[in-house]
Amino acid sequence: MSSIHIYCMPGMAASPKIFEFLNFPKPFKIHFLSWIPPYKNEPIKKYAKRMCKFILHEKPVLLGVSFGGVLVQEMAKYISVRNIIIISSIKNKMELPLPMKMAQKTNLHKLLPIQWIKNIDNLVLFAFGKGIKRRLELYQRYLSERDPDYLYWAINSLVHWDQIQIPANILHIHGASDTVFPIKNLSKPIIKIKGGHAAIITQANWFNTELPKLLAKNN
Repeated sequence: MSSIHIYCMPGMAASPKIFEFLNFPKPFKIHFLSWIPPYKNEPIKKYAKRMCKFILHEKPVLLGVSFGGVLVQEMAKYISVRNIIIISSIKNKMELPLPMKMAQKTNLHKLLPIQWIKNIDNLVLFAFGKGIKRRLELYQRYLSERDPDYLYWAINSLVHWDQIQIPANILHIHGASDTVFPIKNLSKPIIKIKGGHAAIITQANWFNTELPKLLAKNN
């Protein structure tokens, strides 16, 4: 059987280390993507097109966590994919939580002091949610992207994401206790699992067992 290539995009500010506990059987092969510096005021659509140059196989599976889930949906508009998998993420702008919807109109997020997002404890909570059981210091190792220009671009791109239509070939996996994107705001189709916004780390055993089954079922 030929290999099925899965390209994994981490969440906002996160490194590919968040996928370190994933271990899929053959024929699945995992490839890690990392954030690249955005151009000034770069639309996410153009950023996504640039990211596609790192996809080296035809008809891959694109997997994205949180804001990375938003990005892989945009990337799939430029290349042919087998599946889109989003984890702890959203499928369109209607699923944004109320504070982010309000920020669309007020641009209040642009007034946040840089010290707020540069504070590592704040950044950990923003990236992984409030329901973290381990000590915050353990999560710092997953956050490699702390450049202020990147963080402001990422937050602004998420708040102003304009997608309405849900992709047909998408699998949406979401932690029941997610505090960043509360599950009550999400529309079907969705696969609810235990855990919060850091489910890709805390529920890695579930992904290792169930995700290959889901991919086989949906192909």
